[in-house]
Amino acid sequence: MAAKVDLDGNPIKAMTICMIGAGGFIGSHLCEKLMAETPHKVLALDVYSDKIKHLLEPAGSHPWSDRIQFHRLNIKHDSRLEGLIKMADLTINLAAICTPADYNTRPLDTIYSNFIDALPVVKYCSENSKRLIHFSTCEVYGKTIGSFLPKDSALRKDPAYFVLKEDESPCIFGPIDKQRWSYACAKQLIERLIYAEGAENGLEFTIVRPFNWIGPRMDFIPGIDGPSEGVPRVLACFSNNLLRREPLKLVDGGESQRTFVYIKDAIEAVMLMIENPARANSHIFNVGNPDNEVTVRQLAEMMTEVYSKVSGEPSLESPTVDVSSTEFYGVGYDDSDKRIPDMTIINKQLGWNPKTSLWDLLESTLTYQHRTYAEAIKQAIAKPAAN
Repeated sequence: MAAKVDLDGNPIKAMTICMIGAGGFIGSHLCEKLMAETPHKVLALDVYSDKIKHLLEPAGSHPWSDRIQFHRLNIKHDSRLEGLIKMADLTINLAAICTPADYNTRPLDTIYSNFIDALPVVKYCSENSKRLIHFSTCEVYGKTIGSFLPKDSALRKDPAYFVLKEDESPCIFGPIDKQRWSYACAKQLIERLIYAEGAENGLEFTIVRPFNWIGPRMDFIPGIDGPSEGVPRVLACFSNNLLRREPLKLVDGGESQRTFVYIKDAIEAVMLMIENPARANSHIFNVGNPDNEVTVRQLAEMMTEVYSKVSGEPSLESPTVDVSSTEFYGVGYDDSDKRIPDMTIINKQLGWNPKTSLWDLLESTLTYQHRTYAEAIKQAIAKPAAN
C-alpha cells in the first residue's frame, strides 16, 4: 500500500499518540478512526473505557490489537502521566468537565478539571519537547459583541458583531456571580498558558475550539448509562425526553442560537491537525458548521420530527415545555446568545469543510439513540419505583 502523504506531499510517519480522555465521546470516535485508517499507535488514558471497549476486547481479534493500549488513570494524581507523555510523539488532551449543568452547581470541580488538572499535561509536553493538541471550547468566546447592542439595532444582523474569529474576537464573560462562566474562564486561562508556553519555551501546540459536536455515544442518558439526576448537554437531554415520551424542556424559551457539526466531519478536521503539524502548530481552530445554525427551540422541533420518523412513534401533542434557567440550572446561570464560527483559518490551513446537514446528523444520532436505549428505558419505566 502506498504511504499516505500529508497536505504538502510529505509521507506521514507512524506515530505514538497519548490520548487523555480517550474513553469519552470524542475520544472514542478518534480512536476508531486512528485504528481503522492509520498505522498510528494510541496510548488511551481514561477512568472509563465503556465507549472504546469494542476497540480493546478481546485481545488479538482486531488487526489493530497491538496498536491501542488502555491505561486506566485519573490525570489528577497519577505518577504514570509524565512517563506516558514521554513515550508518545503527540499528546491529545480531551479530559474535561463539559456539561453546563455542572458549571453552576460544581464550579470548583469545573475550574480544577479544566485548568488545574490540565497544567501538568502542558508542563510535561513543554519540558519533554512533545507536541500537544489541546481541546478547548467555543465557550471561550462568551457573549457576542452584538448581544450588548440595543435589541432593535440593525447591527445585530451584521456578521461583524456575532461571527466568532479565533484571532480577532474578544472573550466576553458575564459577572463573577454568574458561575456558568467558571468553565469558559478556566478554558480560556489554559489556552493563554499553552500559548505562552509556545511563545516563551517553544511548545508545539494546536488548540481546538469545538462548536457542538454531535453524534452517537454523546454524553449519557440519565438513569441508563449515567446518573439519574444528571443533566447532560442539550442533544442528550432532548434525546432522553424523546425516548421517555416527555415534553422537551426549553430553557428561557429556547431562544439561544447554536450551530451543530457531525462528529465524523469534526474527526476529519482533527486527523488533518494530527497529520499536518507544519500547518497546524501554533494555531487555534474553530471546528463547527455555520450552515447548521438553529435556535434551541428549532432544534427541539427538528428532533421531535426526526425521532418520530426513526422510531415510528407519533409525536406528543405538546412536544415542548418552557422552563426558566433558574429552575433548570439553578441560580447563577447565564448564557451566550449566538455561537457562529468563522471558518477562514481552518479552511486556509487544512482545507477542511464540514459536509453533513443538521437533518442528516440528527437522523444518524437519533437512530443510534433509539437502537441503543429505547428498550432499556421501556424496562426502566415499567419497573415499580419501590425497588
